[in-house]
Amino acid sequence: MAARAAVAAGADDVHLHPKDRDGQDTLEPTAVAAAVSAVRVAVPGIPVGVTTGAWATADPDARAAQVRSWTVLPDHASVNWHEDGATDVAAALLDRGIGIEAGIYSGTPAAQRFLDWPGSRRVLRVLAEITETTPQEALHAAAGLLDGLGSAAAPILLHGEDTAAWPILRLAASRRLDARIGLEDVLHLPDGAPAPGNAALILAAREIMQRAPQGTH
Repeated sequence: MAARAAVAAGADDVHLHPKDRDGQDTLEPTAVAAAVSAVRVAVPGIPVGVTTGAWATADPDARAAQVRSWTVLPDHASVNWHEDGATDVAAALLDRGIGIEAGIYSGTPAAQRFLDWPGSRRVLRVLAEITETTPQEALHAAAGLLDGLGSAAAPILLHGEDTAAWPILRLAASRRLDARIGLEDVLHLPDGAPAPGNAALILAAREIMQRAPQGTH
């Protein structure tokens, strides 16, 4: 299983998107239970998180209801703060004892919306998600987003995508922030070669993180 290979390569957390029979993202309880249970069998003891993205269920009330109906609970779930109903979905997660990864996209008013939320100090971590894909623009956006999240109480995980994924990961390493990498974010290794899988991406990311100068901010 891909999760086992990723953990063997150094991953210490798994983020996944449960799928329906048509291969589309879903928050349906049976699909979430199957996906989370399968990963836990493959990599026992590793935290497992899922998405609650609006692309899986557009109606925010339905998303919150699906969270409340989950029969197997993930360790955490991401909530995108620019989406309608984010606080309702977050409340459903908190009620069930599921950790929240607060997804804050660059180029949106999500950061202030999140910081204004009374429960902002109760999240597991903040995902600072850089949507710009040109490296220079992405690095500029990342600096602005991190400044905007300066008062956040939770740890920040910084990540980018496509051609900006590796420059943003290096920025995360230099600032001693958490980071993530996977085929959801980028399909190529730092040298431009196609990534054969998540494990190869994780190995490359760990090398970058370990080489980062100590004590930088």
